[in-house]
Amino acid sequence: MEENPIFWADGDDPQMIEAYKKAQETFKYFWREQSWEYRRIIPGLNVSCVKALFSDTTETGETIVEHMWINDIGFDGERVTGYLINEPNTLKNVQVGDYIDIPLTGISDWLFAITPNVKKPKGLSKLFSSSTEPLPKAYGGFTIQKMRSDMSASERKDHDNAWQLDFGDFNNILMVNNQEEEPENLVEHPMSRNMKDDFAKFLQEYPDEIKLIDDNGQTLLHRETIAGNLTTVQTALEAGADKTVQSKVGKTALDYAKQLNWEHLIPVLENY
Repeated sequence: MEENPIFWADGDDPQMIEAYKKAQETFKYFWREQSWEYRRIIPGLNVSCVKALFSDTTETGETIVEHMWINDIGFDGERVTGYLINEPNTLKNVQVGDYIDIPLTGISDWLFAITPNVKKPKGLSKLFSSSTEPLPKAYGGFTIQKMRSDMSASERKDHDNAWQLDFGDFNNILMVNNQEEEPENLVEHPMSRNMKDDFAKFLQEYPDEIKLIDDNGQTLLHRETIAGNLTTVQTALEAGADKTVQSKVGKTALDYAKQLNWEHLIPVLENY
């Protein structure tokens, strides 16, 4: 990504500020996808990164601000971590490869991309069909879509070619894979549904897993809640997960469900 051309936009533009807010509000969908990506044997994401705000003050008192991308993302329900992958334009207090640790309110965008599944031709149809692979489809990218909306058609084409991604319609920003074909994916990731039996079997074989506490003071129930996984949360509760356990910052799984506005998890955690 660092080799792509830079397209500038006015950071004080009300529409751009709204894009920042939308990215923060919907970051949970990025994290849900990324959390499953970390579990995949074969990677499914072509691109996965978060844009963050960086600033510094010059000797003359001027504040310099740059928005740059980080990858290898981590998220504990409070803070976003990763490594800077852009070379700063003017900032001197950060550089490529730096480990970044910021609050969720410090991000300005998120983006992941997945190559669509297409049926491959068989038999004689192979002779008469194109073998060109579709471009990876982009999800999120709120600030990118704001900039694309200000471009001419030819500028958008150049921009998209530089990224080698299918950004689609800037008036219809998608947040989850196959969102239009399978709108239920907004509620729950298909991997959460499909792995129910395997997850239940795992907890039966390793019952202590639901009691283990990580460095953030979080249990498996905390982490599955933060990722918005309804089926795995239900399965963990059925296996005896303690929903009253508090993280190092004093939050239960229900607290995180409310904080991230995972509406489908709140009643489950309240009523179980």
